[in-house]
Amino acid sequence: MTLRAVLLVVGVAVIQLAFIMSYVGAFHRPVPYRMPLAVVAPPGESARLVAALNGITGTPLEATAVSSSAAGTDQLLRRSVYGVLVVGSGTAGVRLIEASASGVSASQALTEVLDSVGVTLHRSVTVDDIRPPSPGDRNSLTSFYLVIGWIVGGYLVASILGISDGSRPANPQRATVRLGVIAAYALVTGLLGSLVVGPLLHALPGHTWSLALLGALLVFSAGAFSMALQVVAGTIGIGITILVFVVLGNPSAGGAYSGQLLPGFWRVIGPWIPSGAGTAAARGIAYFGGVAIATNLLVIAAYALVGIVVIYVVLVDVGHQLIRMPGTARRDEAADGS
Repeated sequence: MTLRAVLLVVGVAVIQLAFIMSYVGAFHRPVPYRMPLAVVAPPGESARLVAALNGITGTPLEATAVSSSAAGTDQLLRRSVYGVLVVGSGTAGVRLIEASASGVSASQALTEVLDSVGVTLHRSVTVDDIRPPSPGDRNSLTSFYLVIGWIVGGYLVASILGISDGSRPANPQRATVRLGVIAAYALVTGLLGSLVVGPLLHALPGHTWSLALLGALLVFSAGAFSMALQVVAGTIGIGITILVFVVLGNPSAGGAYSGQLLPGFWRVIGPWIPSGAGTAAARGIAYFGGVAIATNLLVIAAYALVGIVVIYVVLVDVGHQLIRMPGTARRDEAADGS
């Protein structure tokens, strides 16, 4: 075996172990941490109740007082909180308003925490889910798998183009052609993915065109970013792509477990990788009318922009170096003279 083959095998082993460590590290002990919660309570009890909720061991909640259940519900539907706790005076029951379409695992964790609070207060907690997932999206996982499928398609098509015609295009013109192919592929597969989860399977009914545009952006972003890594690092760039999108991106995306249930590292990186940003955006489009997805879209677009910039900067720099190589200028002059 050549040294290059040995290094590639070692690289695969590193990615394999990183995959195991990342997934097990993220999922082996999901615990809620500082889940935003709006609290509605009588004026005399509000501050004390908020302080008590924020003082629970392990800090599972980040409670803030709001003036009314309507104000709390508005925050819930804008996805700035995971729930609204409405506490009446005296021994009246406690109402928890949720929107589990934003993440069933988060809603379940929030309910469990507040059930224990209800037991402490000797009050029953009634859950009112005002925005559940559609019947075909029972655990609110369709958005996650849809986004992962789009991203996998994006970096695979870039990898196939690189393997078939060289990791680094010969010049910027050929890079433009390759990016054009990825863009066309992104438009087609973005629409097809949206049609599969919508009209075909009825998992995310409605919003077909909005989801299709999101899919096209995700596929192109993954493809352009993967192409840039291949231009910089050759075949190794494919491995780096898998490390970013699969090893780090998938477990931190908020699919199986919402971000607030993940350990700190995965909770922090999740929103800044297209897998997490795309999952949040897809849920926002499908269930919340597209609110609060601007940052998600900017994150995804940033990967595409960085990829494009890196591709052309590297290719132009390589072209200039070739022109400055001894003998190259003389050959060009001879060609001009002829």
